[in-house]
Amino acid sequence: MTHPAALLLIVAASIALGACGGSKDDASAKASKASAPTAKPALTVTIAVPRLETWPQRLQANGTVAPWQEALIGAEIGGLKLAEVLVNVGDVVTHGQLLARFSDDTVKNDVAQSEAALKEAEANLAQAKLNIDRARALEPTGSISRQDIIGYETQALNTQARLASAKAQLSAQQLRLAYTRVVASDDGTISSRTATVGSVVGTGSELFRLIRKNRIEWRGEMRADDLAHARAGQVVDFTRADGTTFQGKVRQVGPTVDATTRLGLVYVDLPEASRLRSGMFVSGMVVLGTTPALNVPQDAIVVRDGFHYAFRVGQGDRVNKVKLTLGRFQGNRVELLGGLKAEDRVVATGAAFLNEGDLVRVVDAVAAKK
Repeated sequence: MTHPAALLLIVAASIALGACGGSKDDASAKASKASAPTAKPALTVTIAVPRLETWPQRLQANGTVAPWQEALIGAEIGGLKLAEVLVNVGDVVTHGQLLARFSDDTVKNDVAQSEAALKEAEANLAQAKLNIDRARALEPTGSISRQDIIGYETQALNTQARLASAKAQLSAQQLRLAYTRVVASDDGTISSRTATVGSVVGTGSELFRLIRKNRIEWRGEMRADDLAHARAGQVVDFTRADGTTFQGKVRQVGPTVDATTRLGLVYVDLPEASRLRSGMFVSGMVVLGTTPALNVPQDAIVVRDGFHYAFRVGQGDRVNKVKLTLGRFQGNRVELLGGLKAEDRVVATGAAFLNEGDLVRVVDAVAAKK
């Protein structure tokens, strides 16, 4: 083979080898691209947008349930034995109803003596008047002096005074007899009973306590600066232990603040349907009015390192953690005082499992339930 022919063969072989090498390189590049991993979402989530709503503005207070007014019913007569007690704690009574009775034998005897003394005084007065009439009839004849007539008149006046005293004594004994019957001073419920059959009590000793008109009230303690916003007529929301709610109304705002605790009182009338009892400790929310509130579901809030956060969904469905400032709570929603805008989208479900920069797959809330 001549040298030119050999050279041509070498060049052709080099071109063929180069072409084969290029094909292998292209194939390797395509294979590497095909085998590169695709980013996968960390979680499938639903999103929520902050809502601007009108919410009531409330002030929380804690306090005790107490009777609106509690009447103390005591013994108005002393030294007598209690013969009968007719009511017990929890009984509903009406005004004038008999609650207890003292033994009244000695008082009845005193009344009888006073009645006899009154009759005697009346007879003496009648005799004194007759004596005056006779003396005045004899005065023109001169058989009786003017001095004697004045004596008869003075005697009649003294007798009339003794009659008045006898009447007063009889009234006092009749009043003592009435006091042997202990009656209810108003409609209401017996809240306390210390009366015991057979006991001898002194005048003024407590026998019963009565919740007047069955009215109870809540005495809520509030800080001095909050108390300044409370007004009579405001609604107060209460929640029972079983989750049910009821409302009361502010009747009066206390005029003073305790110098030690710096707390003042609001007095709230409670409905009978509240089923509360005197002495119970209850928390309430005084409704001051309504204000706008930008809010999100509570499920969108996560707590980390003692702070509240939400995960905002940005471009490419990646999330970033946003620190929040929270305000009021209502139902399952919470007010936002700072951190988010009305147009932001936040993760509504699954936020607790996310981290900064995670890729998420957003689905409709209805589809997520399916």
